[in-house]
Amino acid sequence: MALKDRIALGVSLPHRSPDAIGMDDVRHVAQRAEALGFRDLWVTENTLDHVECFDPVVVLTYAAAVTTRIRLGCSVVVLAVHSPAMVAHQWATLDYVSGGRAILAVGLGREHHYREFEVPEEGKVRRFREAVEVVRSLWTQEHTTYDGKFYHLDGATMRPKPVQQPHPPLWMGVGHPNAVRRTAGIADGWMGSGGSSIAEFGRSVPILKEALVAAGRDPDTFPISKRVFMAVDEKPERARAELNRWFTEVYRNPAGTDASGIWGTPEQVREKLEALVGMGANHLMLNPVSRYAEQLEAVAEIAGLT
Repeated sequence: MALKDRIALGVSLPHRSPDAIGMDDVRHVAQRAEALGFRDLWVTENTLDHVECFDPVVVLTYAAAVTTRIRLGCSVVVLAVHSPAMVAHQWATLDYVSGGRAILAVGLGREHHYREFEVPEEGKVRRFREAVEVVRSLWTQEHTTYDGKFYHLDGATMRPKPVQQPHPPLWMGVGHPNAVRRTAGIADGWMGSGGSSIAEFGRSVPILKEALVAAGRDPDTFPISKRVFMAVDEKPERARAELNRWFTEVYRNPAGTDASGIWGTPEQVREKLEALVGMGANHLMLNPVSRYAEQLEAVAEIAGLT
């Protein structure tokens, strides 16, 4: 059975690279991914970056304008370093202008995010949970009153409301076991980060599924995903070199090439993606790191979309 018939498949927009990214590439990938039948397009948030990286809401709004059906997601927005009111408004607006196609994945981020945005890291878990509650309330309630430790609203209103009801899917992109467990109670899906290892993904899925069952939720219908940085080539050494450059220059972690990424011939890549499905993934976000148009066709063929 083809991969496309077993799980949902998303693909990354060109948006973060050590090289300049042309808007022709962004438009082509968005439109071709939709034509091929990928379910969703994804970007990341990296505001202060040492490589080129587009703002997620801006580039997804552009993608919305040149497509009609494919869904639009970011994994992840580091929610606790932003105003939740601003995030709620941005993503409600994206959902509105796209006709109900937005998916927001949020995470706790790392130490440097708090330092760069000058937000105290102390209390970040409570700040994060309050922010999730504020976003959801602003999306769904006509008037929001909230009195938390970090956020306070008194009858606040926000329009436009999202098109999706009750609200756009709110996924979590977290890795710590405690955070994975929290996902079961407060999120609508989960995506393992591209920088986390495949082995870590395999350890996280049983934790998540156990927590979902405890929360009375069905693990079979709850989106369980992994971002997969990847490179495909009939010459596997070329594929590895491209992926290694990306992990070295962008992630500054060359060890991720083999621990987190997937590279090789189409047959080798298919086998590795099947292994992720075997670990419990019911959604995969495929993230080629170069030669965007060519790699999109390659991963589509591997997935059975062509």
